[in-house]
Amino acid sequence: MRPALTLRRRLGIGTVGIAIVLALPLVVAVRSLERVHKTTLELRNGAFAASLLIGNLRQGTDDLRRAEDALVYVGSPETQDRMTQQIATMRTLADSLDTFSLKTASINVRLALDSLSVLTNEEYLRSSAGKHDAAEVVSTQWVRPRIGVIEQTIGSAEQVLRTRSRDSVNAATDDTATAERAAISAMIIAILLAGLISLWLIRSITRPVFDLESGMHAVASGDFTRKLRVRPNRQDEFGRLSESYEAMANRLAQLDRLKAEFVSVASHELKTPINVILGYVELLEDGIYGKLQDQQREVCETIASQARNLTRLVRRLLDVSRFEAGGGALECRQLNLTRFLDTLQSSFSVLAMQRSVQFQVTRSPTLPTEVRWDEDRMNEVLGNLLSNAFKFTPRGGRVELTAESDGSDIVIEVTDTGAGIPPEQLPRIFQKFYQADNQAKASAKGTGLGLAIAKEIVEAHGGTITANSIAGHGATFRIILPVAADVRRSGQFPAHPIPA
Repeated sequence: MRPALTLRRRLGIGTVGIAIVLALPLVVAVRSLERVHKTTLELRNGAFAASLLIGNLRQGTDDLRRAEDALVYVGSPETQDRMTQQIATMRTLADSLDTFSLKTASINVRLALDSLSVLTNEEYLRSSAGKHDAAEVVSTQWVRPRIGVIEQTIGSAEQVLRTRSRDSVNAATDDTATAERAAISAMIIAILLAGLISLWLIRSITRPVFDLESGMHAVASGDFTRKLRVRPNRQDEFGRLSESYEAMANRLAQLDRLKAEFVSVASHELKTPINVILGYVELLEDGIYGKLQDQQREVCETIASQARNLTRLVRRLLDVSRFEAGGGALECRQLNLTRFLDTLQSSFSVLAMQRSVQFQVTRSPTLPTEVRWDEDRMNEVLGNLLSNAFKFTPRGGRVELTAESDGSDIVIEVTDTGAGIPPEQLPRIFQKFYQADNQAKASAKGTGLGLAIAKEIVEAHGGTITANSIAGHGATFRIILPVAADVRRSGQFPAHPIPA
């Protein structure tokens, strides 16, 4: 089985890979510079030494010419020895031409020197015998032409060396340009490879981190069904984190389900004693157990009022529990939207008159005649929003409900000029039992469940509900619903996308 590529190993591989890739241009540059250095050394050692040799040959030829002149006119043994010694020196220098691949020049010089050895001996014999004219003839006709051949050969060798030096300089220049191009190309390739390795390293680390972060946000918002791209069976740190995340999400989902079931059961069990209390209170008020005095009747009315408040609270708790547990089924049917809005307008017009609040329902001309919603549930949502608007709007204020079409969606807004909601409390108003600080300005206390239920119903329709408010200047609740609600979402939280 292949060993797991853990985070530490992945970082190590990426770091070593980047280091190796970035070292490649250095290796290429060093190899190229070695070639340039080799060419430079060859140029220095070869051309410079060859130039010295040619110079020495020229100097030796000049010395040879002077020794030959002395031999012609003096003819002494000393001049003979000097001539012999100079020919030997020139022969040694000629042999060195082979070192620089100038074999032809070396052979020609040696042949000329061999001829000079014989001729200068003849020249010495005539000069030493006092026959200077005869010696001069040998010098003019035979010796000096041989020296000229040597000079010509040295000139040809010098031209060859000059051509070679020029070629070497050009080769060194080409090698330098090639080394520069190779270094630049290697650096570009290294940067690209290092970038790819870095990208792989970043993606291999950040993608699981972002996935886990997204999952934690989903859990924090109450969605325990979110699945991660990172599989729990991965044999690395992220696999262990994913496994822990799934265990946590499953545990939280189980606890949330148990909580909803507990609230549902508790609420259901509360209904029976409350109904018994209301029944006995009604019997007392009807005089079944004897006539009540005024104070007793007042107490019974208080008990009945509180019992009805408890009944309403229990009913709302049951609604919330059903939706959280996925049991708040919607019955979506074709609904005449015009009639639906007319009913809302007529239902709340009386309340508006009683509280001296201006109430208006505004419809856009493009509003569709029919929608597919659960009429009772949406009536509950808008009724709750309008009731809250009237509750927090003082006399002389204004409450408005607007409905308009936005493509395949319907946008409904409930606006009031009431107490408003502090901005720091807006994100929490849809939580169960949460009540903003504006309750003191309300005409009646609430339970803190109405908006939570409204949010569940709207999201079960596949829509959204948001709030916007300025404290002291009223609030606006905005609902966006599809014209035809997806019945498959009935009683369920809107599903978050699960990554592939």
